[in-house]
Amino acid sequence: MGEFILKTKIYTGENSCDKIHEFTIEKAFIFCDPFMLKSRKTDLIVSRLNEMNAQYQIFADVVPDPDMRVIQKGLNQFNKFCPDTVFALGGGSAIDTAKAVVHLYTMMHQISRPQMIAIPTTSGTGSEVTSFAVISDHDAGTKYPLVDAAMIPDAVFLDPMLTATVPPAITADTGMDVLTHALEAFVSIKANDFTDAMAEKAMRTVWDYLERCVTDGGDLAAREHMHNASCMAGAAFNEASLGICHSMAHALGAQFHLPHGRCNAMLLPIIIEYNAGLILQEGNDALLRYLEIARLLGISAGTNQASVYALVRQIRELMRRIGIPAHLSELNIEKEKYINAIDHMTESALKDRCTVTNPRIPKAEHIKQMYMKLYG
Repeated sequence: MGEFILKTKIYTGENSCDKIHEFTIEKAFIFCDPFMLKSRKTDLIVSRLNEMNAQYQIFADVVPDPDMRVIQKGLNQFNKFCPDTVFALGGGSAIDTAKAVVHLYTMMHQISRPQMIAIPTTSGTGSEVTSFAVISDHDAGTKYPLVDAAMIPDAVFLDPMLTATVPPAITADTGMDVLTHALEAFVSIKANDFTDAMAEKAMRTVWDYLERCVTDGGDLAAREHMHNASCMAGAAFNEASLGICHSMAHALGAQFHLPHGRCNAMLLPIIIEYNAGLILQEGNDALLRYLEIARLLGISAGTNQASVYALVRQIRELMRRIGIPAHLSELNIEKEKYINAIDHMTESALKDRCTVTNPRIPKAEHIKQMYMKLYG
């Protein structure tokens, strides 16, 4: 039995933020990082709030991989202002920070949640339509996913203009995050026809447009497609959940402070080989799901196994073209330090909630082997 719920109202295309006027807003609270404030990207919201005679405050202390210290700081400011509307402007970190603060605020005061509007500026996390927020504990070297349907934003504005200045490396990392979301949602044990439809379209779109975005950031047509793909992949995994690529990426990113999308990208080919049973030359149901993905992307070879191998090769080739390394050894991570961290990362990955919906139940030794393979 499955379900598919999409509660978020989605506005797409250039100047879609003009629709902010359609919302009833008296007091707005804006979450963003310091760059969004300094570069005046916040004017996109503030100018419209001024036209609506609405009060507002800006919390511009969002950081990558937000931790509880940032959440607490945001909550303190939020408590004093008591807004009726929340804007999250930025990438996944800004949206996750907003979700976490608002969630804690409503729980503390036992009140209805303020309306939440997400305006993503990267095409990656899909957080604008999900019930997830990932919070880091830098002291413990781990990440904690919060999950509650009450955190799903009420509306999202997907304006490709906001992604036009994202640097190529971040475009590549976040774009591969989209592909990983869609792939993992498609092979998840909770997948259904509706999540498949979103995942399939997202995968096809990334395949067609990600490289164009990396090569030419000003290609707004490609940017718009990637922005939409990110949202569709988010809608897919919000219901289907994810798999061990994300579990291992969460642990790896927390331990070595690497970009989440890059961790996913580097792990993805290894995870496909493992889930599909290619290493042991054993066919399974997951192999057939990956075969569907290969065919969707126009990839085929002589046998089912050969086609999935070809899918892995094509993913690695895409990564090479957009500048994502194949192995951690290329990122100047000290090998001994990495090996010493594998046991802790394996333990974290096995406890991660994404592991539950992976199409193959992993053992600790499997996770360790894949981490070793990742180093190169």
